Amino acid sequence: MLTYITLGTNDLARAVAFYDSVLQVFGMSRCDTSAEGDWEGWAGWGTYQQSGQVQLALWVCQPQDGRPATAGNGTMVALRATSWGEVERAYETALANGGSSEGSPGLRLQYNPDFYAAYVRDPDGNKLAFVCRGFTCDPEA
Repeated sequence: MLTYITLGTNDLARAVAFYDSVLQVFGMSRCDTSAEGDWEGWAGWGTYQQSGQVQLALWVCQPQDGRPATAGNGTMVALRATSWGEVERAYETALANGGSSEGSPGLRLQYNPDFYAAYVRDPDGNKLAFVCRGFTCDPEA
């Protein structure tokens, strides 16, 4: 269903430092667009191949209209974690790299008995969730 998600930033260097650190926890690396045209002002993580014909990525950039980037009210990007430990590492990494807490790691029984998550805002205020679903998630990993 998705091919990519774009989040706005007012400081690309700060956003890149944040997402390089946080997304590394999930094994995601920066997209390589070096063989293509002008990608100045953009950075992406995830899958980007064949000039975007194969893509599942998260991108950050300054808004195309030149106005300041703002976080959408009610907008959130959830990233899948493979363990409770991965949720906790992503949360701590986000906070150590300029993010702010919107909810520490823990079970969210109001959603489902197996919903383990943490919530943060990136330095631009975009909301992220780190989520591990399923009782097979190892709390010690």
